[in-house]
Amino acid sequence: MSILVATNFDDAEWRAWWPQLEAALPGERLLRAGDVRDAHDAAAVDIAIVANPPRGALQGLPSLKLMQSLWAGVDKLLADPTLPAGVPLARMVDPAMNETMAETVLWAVLSLQRGFFDYAAQQRAGLWRQQPLVRSNELCVAVLGLGHLGTCAAQALVRQGYRVIGWSTREARVDGVATHAGRAALPQVLAAADIVVDLLPLTPDTRGLFDAATLAQMRRGASLVNLARGAHVVDADLLKALDDGHLARAVLDVFNTEPLPSSHVYWSHPRVSVLPHIAAPTDPRSAARVVGDNVRALRAGRPLAYLVDRQRSY
Repeated sequence: MSILVATNFDDAEWRAWWPQLEAALPGERLLRAGDVRDAHDAAAVDIAIVANPPRGALQGLPSLKLMQSLWAGVDKLLADPTLPAGVPLARMVDPAMNETMAETVLWAVLSLQRGFFDYAAQQRAGLWRQQPLVRSNELCVAVLGLGHLGTCAAQALVRQGYRVIGWSTREARVDGVATHAGRAALPQVLAAADIVVDLLPLTPDTRGLFDAATLAQMRRGASLVNLARGAHVVDADLLKALDDGHLARAVLDVFNTEPLPSSHVYWSHPRVSVLPHIAAPTDPRSAARVVGDNVRALRAGRPLAYLVDRQRSY
């Protein structure tokens, strides 16, 4: 049997991933799209490792038993109408990625707490002005989304001394975090937080979540940190909340259009900090081992890890 690696990688990404996948999958036959030349080759493919593959790339594989994503988010995959139905899809859950995301969350929250974004603006203006000190235990941080990424981030914030509350669509428990669940509880969570960190998956229920109504539920002077999906935010509504002074700042790593167009107002807005989708990049060195573990589980008939519930979209 064979494993098809179906991606939209450029040359640099192939150079980073291919040796790591080969090392993590000894004895396996790895193919790229161009290596599948006929029906015999296609019939031999029983596993597909995927990263934003072209539409239709997984059609015509009659023996396919597993689709393993290299990315944590699977919304783009699930939006592909050609994705084989009935074939298990596993998303990437990598402890190293969790820690990287927690570092980014901690950086963003610390920077907002201590006014470091304001100090950067003061530097550009040649202005020497000390901001009032705010302690971590004086701030409430809400983490939306308590999956693997959100739980790790929330625990890092607790260790740093913040008052942390969490929200998820279903009940979750995190040590040291006051957790809430269900859409009815969201306004209470938003109103209590000085900083809201979005780590939710993109689903039909969370698309456009941060619209004018939801942003109005946030505490005046609060800040939004979106490290999840750009489609969670209605851009015009967020900009209005910033311009009206209802929100103090937005730290954005993800956008409705990526790369973010050079003409977009986010680039120059004084209350927006832009990152180029780097909050928690997948590291081939550790992620390839996660892939290898799931492939070996399939070969041995053991349960597969991190399977996606297509009804819930994650």
